[in-house]
Amino acid sequence: MKHQERVRVTSEASEIIEKLKSQTGGQLMFHQSGGCCDGSAPMCFEKGDFMLSSSDVYLGDIEGCGFFMSAAQFEYWKHCELTIDVVKGRGSSFSLEIPLGVRFHTRSRIFTEEELENLLPIMNGEEYLESQGV
Repeated sequence: MKHQERVRVTSEASEIIEKLKSQTGGQLMFHQSGGCCDGSAPMCFEKGDFMLSSSDVYLGDIEGCGFFMSAAQFEYWKHCELTIDVVKGRGSSFSLEIPLGVRFHTRSRIFTEEELENLLPIMNGEEYLESQGV
């Protein structure tokens, strides 16, 4: 049986991610903000610009980019599938898409019982880095 993804991306957000990859010439990563600068928003960074630790949770990849959030926040969202979208407007964050006049936005829905049974186990940030040979 196929495993249920915890995080997905819309085609519109996918286009912005590809544009950012092209502009930065490198790999990207996402961290779901816990509410500081721009509410609870997905923040896009060049890979390695956000320091991961055992207090972060790896949820999966979107467009080849790791997606993380704090373990404390994950406790509230662990029964939700997250869909990363993009909306017009300038957020007040350090996320890479801001100069493009758009910002990433998280939409969520509750997993079904069947989907919950098919989720892959999570890794913390340190386990993820070790799995990547970092």
